[in-house]
Amino acid sequence: MERIDVAVIGAGVTGLASALVLAGRGRSVCVLERHPRPGLDTSTHNSGVIHGGIYYPAGSLKSRLCIEGRRLLYDFCQAHGVPHARCGKLIIASEDGEIPRLEALFTRGVENGVEGLQMVERAFIAGREPNIRAVAGIFSPETGIVDAEALVRALLRAGEAAGVIFLPGTPLAGADSRADGIEIRTGREAILAGTIVNAAGLYADEVSQMLGGEPFTIYPVRGEYAELVPAKRPLINALVYPLPHAAGHGLGVHATKSTAGNVWFGPTVKYQDRKDDYESDRLPVEEFADAVAQLLPTVTVRDLRLSASGIRPKLHPASESFADFLIRRDRQNPRIVHAAGIESPGLTSCLAIGEMVAGIITAEKS
Repeated sequence: MERIDVAVIGAGVTGLASALVLAGRGRSVCVLERHPRPGLDTSTHNSGVIHGGIYYPAGSLKSRLCIEGRRLLYDFCQAHGVPHARCGKLIIASEDGEIPRLEALFTRGVENGVEGLQMVERAFIAGREPNIRAVAGIFSPETGIVDAEALVRALLRAGEAAGVIFLPGTPLAGADSRADGIEIRTGREAILAGTIVNAAGLYADEVSQMLGGEPFTIYPVRGEYAELVPAKRPLINALVYPLPHAAGHGLGVHATKSTAGNVWFGPTVKYQDRKDDYESDRLPVEEFADAVAQLLPTVTVRDLRLSASGIRPKLHPASESFADFLIRRDRQNPRIVHAAGIESPGLTSCLAIGEMVAGIITAEKS
C-alpha cells in the first residue's frame, strides 16, 4: 500500500493550489481527480474574473480570502506566464433609484479593505465604457481577468515540479479509517493518507460521506452565458456589472471581456438537482436580451449567441442568501480537512485557500 502525508480529492484550482502549498511545506502529496484532466468542472466554467472583494460580508472567509488570494493570484500569474489583466471593473447604477444600493455596496467594499475603490459619475463611466448606460458607478481598479484554463495548467505544472503526484482518471471508490490514517481505494490501488483534503467541488458532500466525515449538502446551481458576436466586441472594454441580485444568489448578468477578447454575458442562476447537467433546458438567447440591454442599449438579440454554462457548488438552498466557504477540519473525522462550497470568489481565492488548508494541516505537525 502506498503511504502519503496528504491526499487531495479534486484537481480544480482549490485542490491544485492546496497541493502546491502543502508540497512547498515539505509534505508528500497526491491529488486524485476523477476526470482525465484537471479543472474540468467549476474551475473552468466561470467568468474568469479576479474579484476585488467588494460583495462579501465583512469578516467572512469569502471577503478575507478573496483579498488575500487576489494579491497571490496576480503574483502567481506574473511568475508563471498565465494570461491575465488587471483591467478594472465598473459596478453601475442604471437609474437614480439604484444609487442608495450602490453607495451601500461601496461602503461594504471599503469596510472589507478593498483597495482603490471610487464612487464615480456618468462622465467617468463614459470615459471608460462609452457604450454603457449608467448614471453612477463604483470603479474597482484591482479587479481583473484571468485565463482559467491556463491557470489550471500552471498550478498543475508548479505542483508537479514541487513533488505533487497527480492521479488523473482516478475517482475515489471507497475509504476506511485506521489508527494511522485513512485508507482510500481508487479501484486500482489503495493509498494510506495521514490527512485527506476534500476539495471535490460539486461532489464534496458525497466525498465527505464516503470518508466518514460530517454530513452537509452541496446545492448545484447552473449559470448560463450568452456571447456577443465578434463584430460587436469593441462595445465593451473590460468588466461591467449591474448591482447584485437582492436575493444574494448571484452578482447579476454582467459583461466580461476575456483575455482572448470574447465578451460574455452571465451567469444566470438556476438551482437544479443534477451536478453534471450543463445543457438540458438551456435558456434561449432571447432570455438574455433584456438584461444585456440594461447594460448596452444598442445591443439586440441578433447580436447575441448562446455560450457556455457552469455549475456552482453552493452550500445554501434557494431559500437562503449566503453561506461562507467551508474550510476546516471535519468535526467527526479530524483527519479530513474540508475546502468545500468553493463558489465565487473561489477562483480568485484559490491560493489563499491553499495557504489556509496547509496552515490547518501543518499547524499541529510542524
